[in-house]
Amino acid sequence: MSNRDYYEVLGVSKNATKDELKKAYRKKAIQYHPDKNPGDKEAEEKFKEAAMAYEVLSNDDKRSRYDQFGHAGVNGAAGGGGGFGGMNMDDIFSHFGDIFGGHFGGFSGFGGGQRQQRVNKGSNLRVKITLSLAEIAEGVEKKIKVKKYVKCSACQGSGAAKGSSHVTCTTCNGRGQVTRVTNTILGQMQTSSTCSTCGGDGKIIKDKCNVCQGEGIVKAEEVISVNIPAGVEEGMQLSVRGKGNAARRGGVNGDLIVLIYEEPHKELIREGNDLHYNLFVSVPQAALGAPVEVPTISGKVKVKIEGGIQPGKILRLRGKGLPDVNGYGRGDLLVNINVWIPKNLNKEERKLMEKFLESDNFKPNPSQHDKGFFHKVKNFF
Repeated sequence: MSNRDYYEVLGVSKNATKDELKKAYRKKAIQYHPDKNPGDKEAEEKFKEAAMAYEVLSNDDKRSRYDQFGHAGVNGAAGGGGGFGGMNMDDIFSHFGDIFGGHFGGFSGFGGGQRQQRVNKGSNLRVKITLSLAEIAEGVEKKIKVKKYVKCSACQGSGAAKGSSHVTCTTCNGRGQVTRVTNTILGQMQTSSTCSTCGGDGKIIKDKCNVCQGEGIVKAEEVISVNIPAGVEEGMQLSVRGKGNAARRGGVNGDLIVLIYEEPHKELIREGNDLHYNLFVSVPQAALGAPVEVPTISGKVKVKIEGGIQPGKILRLRGKGLPDVNGYGRGDLLVNINVWIPKNLNKEERKLMEKFLESDNFKPNPSQHDKGFFHKVKNFF
């Protein structure tokens, strides 16, 4: 599945309303529907691509994350491509079947506006992952142990006991829904509801599996590997497709939603893709200049402090910040200069300072200071 821009896929602007999105998706879906393009793999992929784009943009939360972070905000590298890449056509119709109206009711046998039988969908799971700045800088693979519903191994998720089988529900004739016609003062009214006999499955199990009691799923622990892309930020969510709770009787699994948290660094402060470090230098170092060590994510680097440097000066170490999650370069490390003034002086140190106090060179002269620094102070107050 390609990573084309979702707005481009549907042919709409980034300010498109929900109605405009729905109309655009319906147009694309009808154009590339497999029933109109039998055997055309390219059309099938475009059909899935349009469904993936609409699935994200029609959801306010997902659309907001996509607009801010791009593809990584809604599936990242964790979802193995994300979207509907691992789903079949019936799965897509189970999500958006109402959009097609009378043109197509489903896929391969569900045409003519007929309502297809229900596809079971497993629920999503949410987990939190806390990452260090080093892990965020490089990207990391995390293994998470989660308690979830998984496919029953005894019946392979079918819900049927060994040797048993499924039979078509005679109440709904396999459709999963029953239609009732009632007479009202306005005429006949037709309503559809889930079949109470089969629960919407369209089929009935003769003998249920005694391990899962016919549900096809059991509770268990699973270790899931999640690939976190470099540059993620706190609050970002990644979706691992199909790693949520398993669905009843072989339906579509839910997703695993990974919420990112950041572990505070003991020395560095993050601001977007940039990092900040407060460097304290002594009065002699500030006056004379000196080599100092500055921490970065990958280790310490040596920086030359020029003589006469003023408090508030910012040194920029380019490319020493964090990578952009969408691959647009790397941030910088901003070193904020602070001059450390000792509180307690011995007699010898006090005499030296008194001599400095008498020197004109050590008397404050605003005209020699960084005008930009004073401008910042003035604006602050």
